[in-house]
Amino acid sequence: MLPSMFVTFVPSAMIAQVNTLFVKQGTTLNAKVAGNFSIPPASLSAFVTVSLLISIVLYDRVFVKITRKFTGNPRGITLLQRMGIGLIFHIILMIVAFITERYRLKVAADHGLIHQTRVKLPLSIFALLPQFVLMGMADAFLEVAKLEFFYDQAPESMKSLGTSYTLTSLGIGNFLSSFLLSTVSKITKKRGRGWILNNLNESRLDYYYLFFAVLNLVNFVLFLVVVKFYVYRVEVTVSMDLKEEEAKVMVRDVEEKE
Repeated sequence: MLPSMFVTFVPSAMIAQVNTLFVKQGTTLNAKVAGNFSIPPASLSAFVTVSLLISIVLYDRVFVKITRKFTGNPRGITLLQRMGIGLIFHIILMIVAFITERYRLKVAADHGLIHQTRVKLPLSIFALLPQFVLMGMADAFLEVAKLEFFYDQAPESMKSLGTSYTLTSLGIGNFLSSFLLSTVSKITKKRGRGWILNNLNESRLDYYYLFFAVLNLVNFVLFLVVVKFYVYRVEVTVSMDLKEEEAKVMVRDVEEKE
């Protein structure tokens, strides 16, 4: 199961982006909803939870029932297939984030606000909403399947260890996110205009999101390699049972000949 855990580090690093860069983007946008009422940028994280809950309900009530008819699998699809769909959502998420940030920078340039840090851009904060919704959808596939997979595939005497794999993945993902953020920031500053600066209007956060999209794509390819060679523990058990039955038949035949 370790290779399966390794390919979850990159998407786990994505979860950290929600409460860091995504929220910081929101601080540069117009947060007014009606009149003088404004919503805190951090509150957009609630849409991740809402999207997650809705996606889980639709998955269990609709998706599973439909796919079960074609696959014969009680779950509709295998846990690894569900994780794979979640990884695809992460790729789409970063492409959407790249496009959104590209547009945000264009708005800042068109209104001469690139060097302004305290002036809100004339762009609604809800322009970031697709990023948060897609994150919730990705979690409904990847994070839920990851928890089930590590618990289901762990030996009976090590079920608690299987559960810890999920927490380990999230923990390492947070460290990976910090490492990539600081490393990319230092490297790009040396070569000219930094990608990640204190002033997001002067940054090239769109490049950073594109980098993450490519990183997620590479990670997805590695995931496909892991899936190709992975054998479900249930299948291994079945094959062992068949060998035991064959051995019993051979012993019975020998006894009858004697």
